[in-house]
Order: sequence, then C-alpha cells, then structure tokens
Amino acid sequence: MILIGENINMMSQTIGPALKERNPRPIQDLAKAETEAGVDYLDLNIGPARKTGEELMPWVVNTVQEVTDKSLSLDTTNLLATEAGLKATRKTPLINSVSLQTDRIGPGLELAKKYDADVIALLWGTEGMPRDANERAMNAVDFVYKAGEMGIANEKLWIDPIVSPLSVEINQVKALIEFMAMLGEIAPGCKSVVGLSNISNGTPNDLRPWLNRTYLMMMMMYGLYSAIVDAFDTDLIKIVRGQRPELLSLVHRTMDGEKPDYASLTEEEVKYAKTVRVLTGESLYSHSWLDI
Repeated sequence: MILIGENINMMSQTIGPALKERNPRPIQDLAKAETEAGVDYLDLNIGPARKTGEELMPWVVNTVQEVTDKSLSLDTTNLLATEAGLKATRKTPLINSVSLQTDRIGPGLELAKKYDADVIALLWGTEGMPRDANERAMNAVDFVYKAGEMGIANEKLWIDPIVSPLSVEINQVKALIEFMAMLGEIAPGCKSVVGLSNISNGTPNDLRPWLNRTYLMMMMMYGLYSAIVDAFDTDLIKIVRGQRPELLSLVHRTMDGEKPDYASLTEEEVKYAKTVRVLTGESLYSHSWLDI
C-alpha cells in the first residue's frame, strides 16, 4: 500500500507559522522525519492560500525537495497554487484533490493532463457529500467518464470516496466500506485513496489510533491502494507493511461475522475486535467503546 504522510499541514501549530514566515527549518526537519518513518509520498497542505498560494506552494515544494526525494502530494483548493507547485516538482506529483464541482472538475483535470500528474478524484458531487455507496458509485463513474473525455487514463485517477467521522454518522462509515467492495468493477484500473484520520475526528486523541488502524485494515480487505496517514503512527505502518498479519486476519474474520472469544485474545486484539464492531455498527459508538 502507498502511504502519504499528512503531517506537513498549515493547521499544525509548528508548520503553520513556518509556512507564513517562510521558515524552512521546521518543514525540512518534518519532511526528513516523515521520510525516515517510511511513507511513500509527502502531502503538502497549505490550505486555501488564496492570496499567497502561487508563491507559497513552489516555495514549499522546493524546500522539501532539498531534503527528500519522496514524491509529493500538492494539497490546496487554490488551483493556481497547484499549478505553480506542479512546475516545481521533480517527480510525478499527485494533485490533492479535484472534485466534481463544476468550477473544479474541468480546470483540475486540465492541470493533470498538462503536467501528466496523477489526481485524487474526490467524490464530492455537485450536490455535496454523497449520501451512500450508490451515490459514490455514480460519482466515480461520472469522474472516470469526464477524465476519459480529456484523454486521462483510469490509472492516473486515485478515487477518494470521502471518509467521514464515526462520531457523526455511522451510515457514512458503513457506506464507504460498501463502496470499496464495488470500486474494482465500476472503475477498473483506478486506484483508491482515503484521508484516514477523518474517521476519528471528534474522538479523544488517545483513542484515535484504534479507529484509524482498524478502519484501514477493514478497507484493506477490499484492496485499498493508498491512504493519507499520520507518518508517525508506527503501529499503523507495521500493519501496512505486513508485520502484523494476525491483526489483519482478526479484523477480516470479525468483518465476516466471526464472534471472537475475547478470553482467548490479547488485550490489544480485544481492542481491535471491539473497534470493528463499532465501525460496522454492531455496537454503538461512545468514547468508552473499548471499556464496554
């Protein structure tokens, strides 16, 4: 699986000021640390950057490229800033992201075509967030069709079905898993990608990794290609790199309906089994789900 480090982000209390002040040191230190942690891409999230984006994005790209050779994901809603960053990248970049909104889809795909960039196809439609798996499927087909009209191959598209917080809506959590099971048939050749940390938004910080890792393993059952993740969740990286096969097997067996005997499991395994039940809607979510 391809891992994209999420940590260079305008919202960070360290990185936000460094971006505003054009201070390279904190950004380069973090880029090196993410690289050493073992991710494959670095996401450069500069936010909307409406006023300064065209100068900021290439500055960040060049700053990071001085200390790492990792591929980059250019993360901003400002397409002018995206293009400025695309001009500065040394390796095939990833545009994060292009939605189906009328003011985004055409210009975004034109950039992908012009710079031969891969693009995250965000399944946010003209009416907003897709309501269920079927709407996600329709949006995916629509995106693939529009990209094909412009001569962009399916293999250049990374379909993002939009992870939403468990604490807000369980039906959306379940719908995304249902969609993942469909994706290979409705969009052959396309890759898949998720912003993983969204699943645990609104959850206490000490509990968030359990949701993140478990949901990732659930999507891995359906061939998830890539995820935008916390580069410093070492347990998550071990799972993805095949170092915890027993956890993956436990999660997938639980998804298939097996009722684990908690008495036969380790404390860690019990937490993952309980988290699967919460993410599939079999148990109600609360901040104390691991203790119930």
